[in-house]
Amino acid sequence: MSEEMTVVPVGHVVGGRTEPTDDYWGNSRAVIRIDPERFTEGSVVGLDQFSHLEVVFRFHLTDPADLHPEPRRPRDNPEWPEGGIFAHRNMRRLNWLGVSRCRLIKVEGLDLHVADLDAVDGTPVLDIKPWFIEMGPRGQIRQPAWPSEMLADYYAEPPTS
Repeated sequence: MSEEMTVVPVGHVVGGRTEPTDDYWGNSRAVIRIDPERFTEGSVVGLDQFSHLEVVFRFHLTDPADLHPEPRRPRDNPEWPEGGIFAHRNMRRLNWLGVSRCRLIKVEGLDLHVADLDAVDGTPVLDIKPWFIEMGPRGQIRQPAWPSEMLADYYAEPPTS
């Protein structure tokens, strides 16, 4: 069942946060710079009509030895139940892929100015898709209580010191 594939970044995150953290991604600003060697401005025509993007990226700062397929507690919190690798959304994954939904502020040439993207400066962007309401979850959404508790400050603005 093992199959390898080559994935080439379509661009990179420029600016914004430099280190990944668990919380306070609210109103973080960055640019997704699309590779001008592979794409022209024609590749983003019409994208400015959308308010949100879905971005697939690679967790490029993750230690490859930091893979945890066995059940573990989110953020090592003893109050939350153990879950396997596919019950988490963090960077400890075989292919180090992340998915983020962010706000598109503006399109400037091949630069996509975004907010609330939880990827850091230098992150390889593997794909960019406009968010369609119709592609969101269908039916009733179900989840345990711990993700809401854990992510209460995820999109909060960083506290001022």
